[in-house]
Amino acid sequence: VKPVEMTTTSEDGGYIAPDFSVSSSIPRELSSQDLEKLRMQDARGVLSDFHRSKLEQQAAVNWDKFYKRNETRFFKDRHWTTREFVELLGWNDSDDQSENEDTVSIEKHRSLLEVGCGVGNLFFPLLESGLHLRVFACDFSSRAISFIKQNPRYDSKRVTAFVADVTRESCFSDHMPGTTVDLITCIFVLSAVSPEEHCSVALNLARVSKPGTVLLFRDYAVNDMAMVRFKPGAKISDRFYVRQDGTRAYYFTSEELTALMSAAGFVCTESRYIHRRTMNIKEGVDAARVFLQAKFTYNPL
Repeated sequence: VKPVEMTTTSEDGGYIAPDFSVSSSIPRELSSQDLEKLRMQDARGVLSDFHRSKLEQQAAVNWDKFYKRNETRFFKDRHWTTREFVELLGWNDSDDQSENEDTVSIEKHRSLLEVGCGVGNLFFPLLESGLHLRVFACDFSSRAISFIKQNPRYDSKRVTAFVADVTRESCFSDHMPGTTVDLITCIFVLSAVSPEEHCSVALNLARVSKPGTVLLFRDYAVNDMAMVRFKPGAKISDRFYVRQDGTRAYYFTSEELTALMSAAGFVCTESRYIHRRTMNIKEGVDAARVFLQAKFTYNPL
């Protein structure tokens, strides 16, 4: 039985103790035991070019297998997003409280692009809360998109869900030609992409942005306990690892993320490390987690 106060589920299934959540401008300090584990990772070396190439080629397949195993059960609905990202709450949501969804024209809906939408754990709660949003939701996994469209909450008038490899230049234009959006969420998705492709993703986000578009970001951060606990032989490159199921995870620093997005025209308005203790009762794990949370505004030169 989990303690009463541990009511929030982490991105990897553990229970987060909210009382231990703090934000900081610096990542977690590593202990001597942590440093030894990282040394052991380096002593084993990184994966071969052949193995790295194979993982890249099988990335979509591995995520499809992930959703085949877990279906819609693994991630919980992200009801925390409007608390952490108040930008999701717009003027029409506060000023038009007397208007229900049927009376608000589609022109008054702000447009949201959710990158790496999974099975809809972010945008479904937003729509259910009454926000006037027109949602474009994409994911690498065709199985995840299929689950979204099978969900009784799916409304094709308000949501366009599609499969996309966000490293490809035409990833959005094939499904939302000529569309620019007001908001972009990039929540625990860029870490699954090879760091060599991060620049391509950022440029693709810029292609569907207009001056003032807001990009909301949260992902794994450097020195996260999950990074430290990877076994020797799982390291692909610096801060980039492969899990047992073949999916991959990259751990960001604030400085590199800001530089990456700045090169694509996004100005950083906030960047901080979120420190939490995650307890997985079933596995007997008490881990110091670190996430990177940031906000950007598109301001092309």
